[in-house]
Amino acid sequence: QVQLVESGGGLVQAGGSLRLSCAASGRTFSTYAMGWFRQAPGKEREFVAAINWSGGSTYYADSVKGRFTISRDNAKNTVYLQMNSLKPEDTAVYYCAARGSLVDVTTSRYDYWGQGTQVTVSS
Repeated sequence: QVQLVESGGGLVQAGGSLRLSCAASGRTFSTYAMGWFRQAPGKEREFVAAINWSGGSTYYADSVKGRFTISRDNAKNTVYLQMNSLKPEDTAVYYCAARGSLVDVTTSRYDYWGQGTQVTVSS
């Protein structure tokens, strides 16, 4: 069992930056692939970024490629999402998720989810 707690969301102007963190409980964090997803009002939850257990492989949605960076610190049981050049269309609740298998970009294949953190980008 893995419990995930996101933090770092907030209100930022377009062009600004935020860094989200996701702290995980449990001693097996380093064996999990981790992902970030987001859900805007009236829309389905969508993939943002993912990272494999070691941090050696990362994947991004086309909409955030070049602006967002996912990373992890297994010693701290934490995964991060650095978000730069934010746009109003990045406004959403951001969720981190864990998968006890290979990294994946599909929402339904993740086993554990955090409660989410709100990111609002003003124009």
